[in-house]
Amino acid sequence: MIKMYGIKNCDTIKKARKWLEQHQLDYQFIDYRQDGLSAERLAAFSQQLGWQNLLNTRGTTYRALDAETKANLNEQAALALMLQQPAMIKRPLLQLNERYILGFSNDIYQQLLED
Repeated sequence: MIKMYGIKNCDTIKKARKWLEQHQLDYQFIDYRQDGLSAERLAAFSQQLGWQNLLNTRGTTYRALDAETKANLNEQAALALMLQQPAMIKRPLLQLNERYILGFSNDIYQQLLED
């Protein structure tokens, strides 16, 4: 079963969910805000994908951080920020068995069908 992690009102999440539904792929959606996200799960994501890849530096939540906080980011600090403010996690995060895909791309999702 495919699991999709994200925030339901995110435009990219909406595109990814629509794509999965159009291709009749069953998936479970886990909303960081409604369903929560454990520190253990986030650490597992970080181990698989790298905390720098998980951190959504394009979002307004990240951009609102002061320069000192941004300059002093390390894995521990970044994961703590992402737990406090899930909008700072790049999305969607798709999990298929032990395979993780970050972000949405028609081409990458199409490969998912072929694998």
